[in-house]
Amino acid sequence: MSTHRLPGDPAAEAEVARMIRVDHAGEYGAVRIYEGQLAVLGRSASAAVIREMAVQERQHLERFEKLVVERRVRPTALGPVWHVAGFALGAASALLGERAAMACTVAVEEVIDEHYREQAERLGDTEPALRATIEEFRGDELEHRDTGLAHGAAEAPAHDLLTAAVKAGSRLAIWLSTRI
Repeated sequence: MSTHRLPGDPAAEAEVARMIRVDHAGEYGAVRIYEGQLAVLGRSASAAVIREMAVQERQHLERFEKLVVERRVRPTALGPVWHVAGFALGAASALLGERAAMACTVAVEEVIDEHYREQAERLGDTEPALRATIEEFRGDELEHRDTGLAHGAAEAPAHDLLTAAVKAGSRLAIWLSTRI
């Protein structure tokens, strides 16, 4: 954690709890997005690649579920919202087509890349195991971004509008899940 703390900043332990809470919520949301995409695209050409990314997200979620228990972190109260919103985002993007589903993945992963990078920097050397987990998962998320790009994300209909909306929603979800 940064040694340059300001009055009113959360204590280091509280900041770590917030990181675990938001990351747990984010990985849950990612699982739900892929479930929504697969509900629509489960028999499409891109189904296998979506399933592969979903498996990794489930592994990430399982790790954060363990951290929530081990560290006695209160999960976000917004779990029911992310349950519905994640699935709806995945299904809606998939209804726009395979490239739009991939554009959704790219947009989410670009926000998560930035989020995980900032968390790893804030942790510094104070939480080496948590930092290693975050950096490992960040690498997986970057692979998902690259997979989406390789599967036509940039050619999605209304690409710029779609990705801007998904990124804004992802940033809002991060902000809310950190606090609530």
